[in-house]
Amino acid sequence: MKFETLACERIGDVLKVALNRPAKLNSLSIGLIHDLRDCAEAIQRDRTIRAVLLTGEGRGFCAGADLTDPSAVPPPGKGMGQFTAGRLRNDFNPVAVLWTHLPVPLVVAMNGVAAGAGASIALMGDITVAARSASLAFLFAPKLGLCPDMGATHFLARRIGEARARACALTGAPITAEEAARIGLIAECVDDDQLMARALELAQGLAAGPRDAFLAVRELMASACTSSLAEQLEHEAAAQGRLADSPDFLEGVMAFREKWAAKFGQR
Repeated sequence: MKFETLACERIGDVLKVALNRPAKLNSLSIGLIHDLRDCAEAIQRDRTIRAVLLTGEGRGFCAGADLTDPSAVPPPGKGMGQFTAGRLRNDFNPVAVLWTHLPVPLVVAMNGVAAGAGASIALMGDITVAARSASLAFLFAPKLGLCPDMGATHFLARRIGEARARACALTGAPITAEEAARIGLIAECVDDDQLMARALELAQGLAAGPRDAFLAVRELMASACTSSLAEQLEHEAAAQGRLADSPDFLEGVMAFREKWAAKFGQR
């Protein structure tokens, strides 16, 4: 996979994708947004990819939307509000949906600051790991007079609860990686020099696992916040019924009984 604003590398069954505008702290130009869309669609078509690792080149993860990008200015005669809403609906929002619903597990390695929509991208991972020097900031309201977008309110409220989510969105105060891990906003905080090794370790472990079961876990976690207990129990039963008929379940049972390492995705 070759893109102008993404650096992609295959590491076994893992695809490593790096936002590659380091001089701009990987801020989101329309070109980067389109590359993220095209990359996600390519991942959907490639059944040999079993996990994805997303990170940023340089000293930042993603500084949010690139307000200097010419595409951020509406054409003559078009209002800023209508233009901005259309840009979100047509370009940014589809990327959020695609990357949150990849057909394989997604590990995010947050190597530096993640601000605005960049923080939203950092929280799209099934597992987000951050370097100790990294931080998140939701600057939309206090700095720009805008509201969080690209899924920020969705991720914040579900991960840390409404009270903390409101505080994050209203104050825009930076959240250190250590604090983000402590309150459950991300999964782990590690020393800077251990970030990529830990993220790759996680991605490779997921790549070796049962793909369908992992996707079912993701779907069940997503529905848990809006389902009643009875509804969630039914979701679990339906998912378990599908998985019990899968080759991966047979492989797992046989491996457990015979005391050898399961090789998922081989049957």
